[in-house]
Amino acid sequence: MPRMRAVDAAVAILEKEGATQAFGVPGAAINPFYDAMRRHGGIRHVLARHVEAASHMADGYTRAVAGNIGICVGTSGPAGTDMITGLYAAWADSVPILCITGQAPVAKLDKEDFQAVDIASIAAPVTKLAKTVLEAAQVPGVLAQAFQLMRSGRPGPVLIDLPIDVQLTEIEFDPDTYAPLPVLRPEATRAQVARALDMLQAAERPLIVAGGGIVNAGAEDLLVTLAETLDVPVVPTLMGWGVIPDDHPLAAGMVGIQTSRRYGNATFLESDLVLGVGNRWANRHTGGLDAYRRGRTFVHVDIEPTQIGRVFAPDYGIVSDARAFLALAVEIATERRAASELPDRTRWVARCAGRKGTLLRRTHFTDVPIKPQRVYQEMNRAFGRDTVYVTTIGLSQIAGAQFLHTYASRHWINAGQAGPLGWTGPAALGVATARPDAEVVALSGDYDFQFMLEELAVGAQHHLPYVHVVVNNAYLGLIRQSQRAFEMDYHVSLAFENINSAETDGYGVDHVKVAEALGCRAIRVKDPERLQPAFAEARALAAEHRVPVVVEVILERVTNIAMGAELDGVNEFEDLAISAEDSPTALALLD
Repeated sequence: MPRMRAVDAAVAILEKEGATQAFGVPGAAINPFYDAMRRHGGIRHVLARHVEAASHMADGYTRAVAGNIGICVGTSGPAGTDMITGLYAAWADSVPILCITGQAPVAKLDKEDFQAVDIASIAAPVTKLAKTVLEAAQVPGVLAQAFQLMRSGRPGPVLIDLPIDVQLTEIEFDPDTYAPLPVLRPEATRAQVARALDMLQAAERPLIVAGGGIVNAGAEDLLVTLAETLDVPVVPTLMGWGVIPDDHPLAAGMVGIQTSRRYGNATFLESDLVLGVGNRWANRHTGGLDAYRRGRTFVHVDIEPTQIGRVFAPDYGIVSDARAFLALAVEIATERRAASELPDRTRWVARCAGRKGTLLRRTHFTDVPIKPQRVYQEMNRAFGRDTVYVTTIGLSQIAGAQFLHTYASRHWINAGQAGPLGWTGPAALGVATARPDAEVVALSGDYDFQFMLEELAVGAQHHLPYVHVVVNNAYLGLIRQSQRAFEMDYHVSLAFENINSAETDGYGVDHVKVAEALGCRAIRVKDPERLQPAFAEARALAAEHRVPVVVEVILERVTNIAMGAELDGVNEFEDLAISAEDSPTALALLD
């Protein structure tokens, strides 16, 4: 039996499991693992500037391509605690990432040794497994279990903590005979699926709510086939956006109290049955439950048993992987259509399409400072159908989800439930790493953007191009505060000197100068008529220089964005769009 260090066995297992991309920051307690990666050469590595950012990069990398599992690596103590936010974001959105941390020697644990913290206990609430490995011989088994858990049931992250002496201990291990453990996913029975379809067929105005579980299961095509077979409109959730193209005749628009479409909410309020597949009834989707549930029957399908009934009790619940459920549903629905047993949904579908063509928000504003609606109108025009959008939190995300359009799965990469500030930039770098040929466009508000500035240098160093649109509504130059959050190198500090306050945000930061000081390119836009040229220039700069390109758009300070507490109480401030000029990209969906 071959003998090798435990870290060499660990790296060999990562390669066997197909996890070949790591993001991290080296340090004393994890340096043996870095040495093993260097020796084996099968795992690529991106050096982050902050360990939390490394976890967000791994998150974006996983979300970008089906089957990916990103790895984030850090040393003992604060490196692990820095990654907790990244683990929480991945856990909240059912994303498998593997966090590997170094640790003090086993004999020093629980003795308040330097940077020796019980990271496994800290990470346990936001992971599927968090374990400090105390015996080197357990390393292969723990890693095998980690990959099985990340992929089984509801996907999620894992943290493996490796004391430095465990890493260096030699063990017997044969990489050639290693095999991944089987992935476990519950599957609906034919009787359960038939019952769900019976209930749907009995309804007059049914809808399908398509959640992120469909993306995780790789069941997007089955979802569209089922909707077309049954002739039932589809409402994607924020995490499921893209499972059906926005311009598909049965795409009914997102629903909710924030990230929603007028026509989506109106259609939902008219529905009488909702089949939810792979969704979790998140509060930004439902709003007040009384309004959301009133007059409707609910069928809920989810891979996680404890998710059924967690937010509210459905009329019928099925524990199943989304792909397994949808495959059977398509089979049964096809049989029923062949036997002419399906009801005619023509009038219901036509009413939904009618709302989609009339209940449109106005986007063509010519105001200076720029209104955000115009920004998203121009983004829809500038960036193609294959654009991958990345965003996390705030009004930029809310307005983006109200106005942008997505046409394919995994083209809206979004930290939905946790929404940590500073997630967008690192996640975009992870996406650009996973999809080097894709056009990646990140979207941030000015405050979110400041939490990720130093990571722009990662994009410049590793040649990871993407366009970062920063919608800045805090630019009017409050007195410049200290550089407390920007402990960067000398060249970056120059970007903070002698800045005209009219060109900075309310926190005293000139995003354009900082981005350029970090080796990137940047453009500032103040006139709405300059948005198209700016986006075209940004795309060209990213392609030429292979670095992130920042497009900072100066917005009006306060813009009313349609939001409310429940679906029938959403505050709509802007008038309905009345022409193709008012909302050209929305009307184009009907062409």
